[in-house]
This record gives sequence, C-alpha cells and structure tokens, in this order.
Amino acid sequence: MAGASLLTLLDDIAAVLDDVAVMSKVAAKKTAGVLGDDLALNAQQVTGVRADRELPVVWAVAKGSFVNKAILVPAALAISVFLPWLITPLLMIGGAFLCFEGAEKLAHKFLHSPEEDAQHKAAHVAAVANTEVDLVALEKEKIKGAVRTDFILSAEIIVISLGTLVGVAFGQQVAVLVAIAIVMTIGVYGLVAAIVKMDDAGLYLSKSQNGAARGLGKGLLAFAPRLMKVLSVVGTAAMFMVGGGIIAHAIPAVHHFAQSMAAGVADVPAVGGVLAFLVPTLVDALVGVLVGAIIVAVVTLVQRMRGKKG
Repeated sequence: MAGASLLTLLDDIAAVLDDVAVMSKVAAKKTAGVLGDDLALNAQQVTGVRADRELPVVWAVAKGSFVNKAILVPAALAISVFLPWLITPLLMIGGAFLCFEGAEKLAHKFLHSPEEDAQHKAAHVAAVANTEVDLVALEKEKIKGAVRTDFILSAEIIVISLGTLVGVAFGQQVAVLVAIAIVMTIGVYGLVAAIVKMDDAGLYLSKSQNGAARGLGKGLLAFAPRLMKVLSVVGTAAMFMVGGGIIAHAIPAVHHFAQSMAAGVADVPAVGGVLAFLVPTLVDALVGVLVGAIIVAVVTLVQRMRGKKG
C-alpha cells in the first residue's frame, strides 16, 4: 500500500509538473512581445559602457530584475486571490501600454531627425571617453535606468502570464509565475550578455592567425549592429500584436470580427490555413497601432497643454 501510495503521489506530482509546464509555455507565448522588447531595450541600455564593465553591469541589472519579480509575483498572486476581477483591467492597461510604447517608438523614428539621434549618440560616447566624467556614477545611472525599464516590462510579463491562469489552482499559479519569472530573467539577461559581448568576441577572433576564425570575427562585427536593429523592429511589431491582441480579445465585437474574417479565408485553396492564421494576427496588430496612436496623440496633447500653462 505504501508503495502504491508513493507511486500515486509521484504520478500526481508528475501530472502537476506537466500542467505547469504546459501553462508556462502558454504564458511564455503570450509574453513574447514583451520579451522581444525587453531584450532589445536592455541590450541598448547596457551598451556604451566600457568593455570590461559590460558584464558586471548586465549582472547588476539582472539582480535588479530578480528583485523586481520578487515584488511583482507576490503582488500578482495577491490580486488573483483577493481581487480576481482586477486581472482583466490590468491586462487591458498592460496591453494599452504596450501599444503606446510601440507607437511612441514609431513616432520617435519618423518625427525625430537623424541629426538629433547622431548628436545624442555622440554626446554619450564623449561622456564615456572623457576622463573627467565620473564613470562609476554614469554606470550606476545606467543600471538604475535599466532596472526601472525592467520593472515596467516585468510587470507586463507577470500580468499577461496571470491572465492565462484564470481559474487555475493557486499552487499551479505560484509555480507558473515563479517559473516564468526565473526563465525570462535568465533568458533575457543571458542573451543580453551574449549580445553586448558579441562585438568583443568578433574583434578577438578577427585578430586570429586562423583564416576561418578571422572570417567569423569579421562576420560577428558586421552582424552585431544588425542584430540590434532586427531586435528593435521585431520587438516593436510584437508589442503591437500582443498589446492589440489583449485589447481585441477583451472587446467581443473586434474579436468576433477577426474570427469571422479568419473563417472566411480558411477555404482559400493552398493558402487558406496560412491566411486563417495571419488574419487575426494582422487585426490584432492594426488594433494595436490604432490604440497606440490614439494614446500617443492624447499624451502629446496633454504635454503641450501643460507646457503652455507653465
């Protein structure tokens, strides 16, 4: 009997772990947009410091990220227990914020001149190179800025993950949120560390006596800046899709419209399945762009009104 009880217990634990793994995958998919932006933003935050300080800075930000999640996970669990009705509004706010961030990036790209961006980068490089500048203070400011950015994005990740766990047992909610927090933090900052050191690895290999190693080094040096651009573009697009999707799914009319459009193209020969998958995603992205543009316009108007009053 004891042996059978033990096997039953192990089977139950395995079943719970399997459920947690499945739900963690669902939550991870839902937070993909934030993750892409998180990766791009934090890689940009820690670039520009001295090469020998890049990894310590990444590690310092990663520790700050763990602290952020140690605050956010219990807060999210408390909401799920005492204020479960608040999950959907928080999801809507998180989705709207994602749309706003994406639209703000696009507005910055198209409304700011390349000369302004070049001047900002030149000033930053000059500050790092200036021996009179307190590099310790500059580094601390970078870390604080990155940790603040991480707190906002981590809150979005946790809230979106919590939204996938409505009606799930409390113990499984704990397991999934903790798993998401740990995996996302290690994954993001592990990749950030690899990205910020990619150019150093390329420079080292480019000086090798081996022709293949030199070629690889030159390839890494050329690839690193392109990777940052790709991450930024993919992260922005994913923000619109995830943020717009959260809002669209919470508005029945929009959700049904997307589903009816998907059903209408599902029978198209050869490409029906692909179109049925793409149409709802495109609708989500369009909702995200529209919501983000409206919020950016409102925020800009409020800022201008405050400026006039001041």
